[in-house]
Amino acid sequence: MMVVVVENAPPRLRGRRAVWLVEVRAGVYVGHYSRRTRERIWAEVQAAIGEGNGVIAWTAQTDIGYAFDTCGRNRRMPVDLDGLPLVAFHPDETPL
Repeated sequence: MMVVVVENAPPRLRGRRAVWLVEVRAGVYVGHYSRRTRERIWAEVQAAIGEGNGVIAWTAQTDIGYAFDTCGRNRRMPVDLDGLPLVAFHPDETPL
């Protein structure tokens, strides 16, 4: 199982995701594919994300049962803490 979430993505990218995955909510895509197909789908997202951002999560044989990756400009970035994937929040770059 895998989930791809995109924000501020170009319409073309959102349309291409709907070819391979089911869009269960705006910008949220779900599907079940092999590792090779998942990596190709994610490479397409990374290449076409533009000013947007995205995250992918998939079932994996890890201690927590899944893995994830991000792309684009996002305040949330994955970090590894002794083999446990966590999410770090970077400060917003725009002043208040």
